[in-house]
Amino acid sequence: MDNLIKDTATLELFSWLDPGTELPGWDILNGSPFGSSLAAPQGGPPEAGDQLMSVQNYFAEYHLEYFRQRRYSHFPSRLHALSQFATRTDAMTFRHKHPSRVFGKNLSCSRTQGAYICSFHDASWLDYLRLPHSLSLSALDEVADYYWSGKTVEEVGLSFMDEPWREPPVIEALYQGVLTPQQRHEQSGWLPGFR
Repeated sequence: MDNLIKDTATLELFSWLDPGTELPGWDILNGSPFGSSLAAPQGGPPEAGDQLMSVQNYFAEYHLEYFRQRRYSHFPSRLHALSQFATRTDAMTFRHKHPSRVFGKNLSCSRTQGAYICSFHDASWLDYLRLPHSLSLSALDEVADYYWSGKTVEEVGLSFMDEPWREPPVIEALYQGVLTPQQRHEQSGWLPGFR
């Protein structure tokens, strides 16, 4: 599998973090920009759509993990690995697609240190799984297989409600190992021109 790396060569990975946070250490379903819906980025009571989003997130994560255990058990689990962006460009594309999920956060860079295992996947598959549609179990398995094998949504060509569904790829890295934060100017998750 060319989207799975077990190595010691240094990689740079990126993540959106709350100000003052040194290293990512979130739970995939609660706090990660891939999993959570930050409908109220400044806190407050949950909104009506938050519960539906939580159920959709849980369902997507459950099926991906179930499929990983059956066919890709040598890959890091989304439930136990750190979710990072493979490049700064991927992080910025994610910000463009989901501004509310990175609102008020800073883009931080980390470098790998020592031995690690890391796999790369298109996070746009998660957006597709969270669309309001009903997929059969075979269709869910097909999406999960595309995700774990490293295919992008652009490669496959999807449709939603009988229309082509196109999204730019956002490559996430599922990382298990040690990360060292890099001291650089952080990019804000606020709107351009605001700090």
